[in-house]
Amino acid sequence: MKHIVKIFSLVVAITALWIGLLQSSVIPRSHTCLLPGYFVVSLGCYGLLMVGVGLMNFPTCPQEALLLQEDIVEAKEYLKQRGVDGSSS
Repeated sequence: MKHIVKIFSLVVAITALWIGLLQSSVIPRSHTCLLPGYFVVSLGCYGLLMVGVGLMNFPTCPQEALLLQEDIVEAKEYLKQRGVDGSSS
């Protein structure tokens, strides 16, 4: 819920800034109209960056890895009882 409030307040602040730039003539109107597009592209780049950072810092779960190894051994035994050859070539 806190992230939603932060994102919403950021969007409101950027919208207010954009409307203020449209009302004033500090930046040419043709450039000001492109700002929402730049904002969307920047938001997409930020999202991709956060996904990349999350993947680089992906936490390891040793307990879950042990459970997975146990499941693999159990599956191999089950398949061996059914006559399926599970050895890799």
